[in-house]
Amino acid sequence: MPSSGDGVSQRIATAADAAAIAALTYEAYAKWVPLAGRKPLPMEVDYDAAVLIYRFDLVEADGRLAALIETTPDGDRLLIGNVAVRPAFQDQGLGERLMRHSEALAAQAGLKGTRLYTNKLFAAKIALYESLGYSLDGEDHVAPGVVRVNMSKPLAPVAA
Repeated sequence: MPSSGDGVSQRIATAADAAAIAALTYEAYAKWVPLAGRKPLPMEVDYDAAVLIYRFDLVEADGRLAALIETTPDGDRLLIGNVAVRPAFQDQGLGERLMRHSEALAAQAGLKGTRLYTNKLFAAKIALYESLGYSLDGEDHVAPGVVRVNMSKPLAPVAA
């Protein structure tokens, strides 16, 4: 999805994008710090290293980095490690657009679907993922007071 004709374009990140990815992620996740009582994991990532290992698809709007999604193959699924939308661009469908894009990437790679995880405290995110067709797969207690919710979505069958 290079460009959609609505002033929004998409591209794959390069190493030169690491600082912008970190800044956008920090901005997008800052609202969750008071609820979690700590920085969410995406705020702690070394993006200089991550951008060399994982795929980051970036959405630019109005000449600014507006949203991103980080993906990597994980068994028979595509793991979504991070989806973040700059606050000024939230509620415009960019996150959903990137989630659909990840499903297309999974299909192109011959995978069975996508999966992700989030903090159980982030009920709004869980509700959003459920509205996009994700199902709850289980929960893991990853640290004292931290429960990770695991979710996945199978790819829709392809019509023959």
